[in-house]
Amino acid sequence: MSAAADLDRAVSVAPGVHWIGAFDPDLRNFDIILRTANGTSYNAYAVRGSHGVAIIDTVKLNFSETFFRRLESVADYDEITTIVLNHLEPDHSGALPELLRRAPGASLLVSPQARLMLQGLFDPSALEGRVVFVGSGDSADLGDRQLEFFNTPYLHWPDTQCTWLAAAGVLFSADFLGCHFCDTRLFNDAVGDFRFSFDYYYRHIMRPFRAYVRTALDLIESLPLQIIAPGHGPILRQDPRDYVCRYRALSAPGLHGAGPKTLLVFYISAYGATRRMAEAVAAGAESAASGGEVRVSLYDLEGGHAQPFVDLIEEADALVFGSPTINGDAVKPVWDLLSSLTMVDVKGKIGAAFGSYGWSGEAVPMIEDRLRRLKLRVPLSGVKARLTPTVDDFTACHDLGHQVALHLLGRASPRAIDMASLD
Repeated sequence: MSAAADLDRAVSVAPGVHWIGAFDPDLRNFDIILRTANGTSYNAYAVRGSHGVAIIDTVKLNFSETFFRRLESVADYDEITTIVLNHLEPDHSGALPELLRRAPGASLLVSPQARLMLQGLFDPSALEGRVVFVGSGDSADLGDRQLEFFNTPYLHWPDTQCTWLAAAGVLFSADFLGCHFCDTRLFNDAVGDFRFSFDYYYRHIMRPFRAYVRTALDLIESLPLQIIAPGHGPILRQDPRDYVCRYRALSAPGLHGAGPKTLLVFYISAYGATRRMAEAVAAGAESAASGGEVRVSLYDLEGGHAQPFVDLIEEADALVFGSPTINGDAVKPVWDLLSSLTMVDVKGKIGAAFGSYGWSGEAVPMIEDRLRRLKLRVPLSGVKARLTPTVDDFTACHDLGHQVALHLLGRASPRAIDMASLD
């Protein structure tokens, strides 16, 4: 087992490649949405060539001193010709302004999608004349070795890219293939068991962008990978392709494939009214797809936690939510599930809402608004029933489910728009 990294010294990763990052063992929450029981690392790297040194990523601002001490142990600032930011999030770019000041001869290489982010994060005067935009197929010359670039957007910001050093077989992958796991032994064959952290990171950071994950995997899978050097977590030097395979499995489409469409009806009910409305919605959906083209499932939110439902929702085609209105709002289990949907890609799915109420009925339009903000399509007005649903209310619920299923199957009648209603 390797010794822990020294505070002031860079760590050799491969010939001419050093880790110059920082450890943050006390971090317990990252970007609000992730728990980090083991803290994290901010990984940055120095790559030496015969005609200069490249720095790949920096660290969070308050770890800058450690970063610069490690950098200075392997390079002089006047040797730095190239600074690559694979990702501009502040935990990777915090030390950039000072690095630009200390290395005035260096160019800054970023993806084309980083243009607006650069303007929002940094003083434009410090960047003037120093920024070079690179994409897939572009390279940076270090003399006896080249850095090559792969455009990998939305992993997990629009600007993300990967950098490939063919001479050493090292892929600098930014947040892609990383995790929040702090262990000063640094390499995957030396640190503790971080499998949970690796999967947890994927599910909370990469999962909403899994189509982009698959595209990025297509770009890198054919590379002769010796080492994957991510932006966070252990450096993957033992069996790096195993981690690529794991991402391929995690990002694979679900079990349904090209089979029936799936429609999920979620509800919670105080006195049974919204439950009976949910049953009518489900029955209506089934009546539109008697040939089995749509699989309809009904779930009571009172009986389960949000996380297993999120897994179902990721593979579903339509989502219908039922909630009573209590104190002018939808009830908490519904909001808990809706707030969890930022973890998955729901854009373009069909959504709808229904529910009973006593005197105000705000829950249904509030749910519809949330669904639209999550980029679902909400083509049908929801159904509200006051107190005990009437026969007409149940008929409306049945029709709502029927019409949602028809939309899924592409059989819905065109809607006539009353222009007067748009005033």
